[in-house]
Order: sequence, then C-alpha cells, then structure tokens
Amino acid sequence: MENRITSRYANILLDYWFKRSFGNESGKRLMILTLREILPEVDIEDITYGNKEHPNPFPDSHGVIFDIECTSSDGSRFIVEVQLARQGWFMERALFYSSFAIQEQVMRGHDSYEFMPVYFIGLMDFELHPADDGRFVYRYNLLDVKTGELMTDRIGYTFLELPKVRTISDQSTNLEKLCYALHNMTVLRSRPPEMAAEIFELLFDSAEIAKFTAEEKVKYEYDMTTERDIRNQIAYSREEGLAEGLEKGRAEGKAEGKAEERRLIAQRLKQKGFSDEEVASILG
Repeated sequence: MENRITSRYANILLDYWFKRSFGNESGKRLMILTLREILPEVDIEDITYGNKEHPNPFPDSHGVIFDIECTSSDGSRFIVEVQLARQGWFMERALFYSSFAIQEQVMRGHDSYEFMPVYFIGLMDFELHPADDGRFVYRYNLLDVKTGELMTDRIGYTFLELPKVRTISDQSTNLEKLCYALHNMTVLRSRPPEMAAEIFELLFDSAEIAKFTAEEKVKYEYDMTTERDIRNQIAYSREEGLAEGLEKGRAEGKAEGKAEERRLIAQRLKQKGFSDEEVASILG
C-alpha cells in the first residue's frame, strides 16, 4: 500500500498523538518541561497522571474526558486541553472541566472546602482574538472587578493561541518557540537551530514519524485523512451557512465513528501483512 505521509513530523495536536507525546510515562519529562514554560510561577518537580474520565456525581448529567490530567508533587492539578478549531463556549467548557477537579478533591473526605490549586491550560490551534495581533498568551483568575484583588489563588486559566507566533529567533522565549513548533510541526523538515533546549529535543523526537511503529503509521495516516476531511467539510459548510450543525455533528460523528475507525485500521494492517491475531492484539 502506498504511503501517503509526506511530512517528517506528525501533527501531535491530534487527540491520540497529543496523548502519545505528553500523556504517558514516556512523555512525562516533556509534560513537566511544558508545564514549567506555561506556568513559570508554579513549582513543578514531578507529576502523576490521573484518570482522564470523570463521571458526573449528579444523576442524568454527563461527565467529562480530559485530554490530559496530571497532579504535581504538592497536589496541584493540571488539566490540558487541545482545541483544533474555533468552537462555541470553549471558555465556558474550561470552567465546567475545572469544576470536576475541584469537586473531586472536596468530595474525597476533606473537612473543609480547602482544595489544592487547579490549573486549566488550553492549547488553541486558532486565533480566538484575531484583532489582538502579537499577543498569544491569555491568563485568567478570579478577581474583584473594582480593585483587582485576587479572590483565590486556587484556580487559574491559561490559553495559548498557537498561530499567533508566526516567526521565531534566538531572542524568542521557549514558550514562543513551543507554540510555533506545535502549530508548524508538519511543515518543518528538521528541528530549527533556535530550538536546542531539552524540551524541543523531546518534542521533535516524539513527533518523528520514522520512529513510529508500523501500526502507528497506519493509524496516523487514517487520523490525518479524517482530520482533513472534517476541516474541508467545516470550511464548505461555513460557505453554505451550515457551520453550526456541522460543528455539532463533528462531536457526534467522532463518537459514532470509533467502530468504523477500528475496521479501517484493521483493514490497512491486513493489507500490510499483519495476521488476524496481530491485528486483534494491536486494536486490543
């Protein structure tokens, strides 16, 4: 079967691939270095990954699934979410998601409403504030409207608009370089010389397609094709005035398409010579 992957590095903002790079034990060092760049004021020595699925304690209410959730040595919680395209109520979703990390701490036997800090980080591969050119980091806390007094330091939100970092140089910060790399990974042919720090060595190593297993390459090709199809459909629907319905359908279709995805991956694995037993083992 002809290999249609032409880039050297993968788009690791896609769901599975982001978790592959940042959301497991092999990616722990990269996750720690990334959190330190995004939240330099927070002391992060080590992290433990948590359960990304959180049921709602209230009947008939839906729970949430985080892209990545981890806890630092002092108990601080970090929720990291990737958003590839503009979506309504994204900020409100951040509030909703963070409430689970607070609820669970208080519900687990605390004698008071004291809880360890919760930090929500949103990596956005689009411009939420296009008129605010040049600014790519947005930080939010709960403050008094009149005096600016901080209500609590136990909750914070940071959003990065990745496309806003259009160029880098030796004078760029590591955070600027990180945003640039994440947004442009698939068009880079090598790691830029400005990205010599450990964080970028780990980042590019995790994204190099040549280091993927055979089955990972098949899955990545399928994921890229699916993502391109979705983006093309959204672009077309906007021209036709149907974007709202299609955005909703994206979420529904993602859930309904899991069985079809497994079938197509299995088909491609068999075309590459994998036995039925090997395919079953790969797909779990």
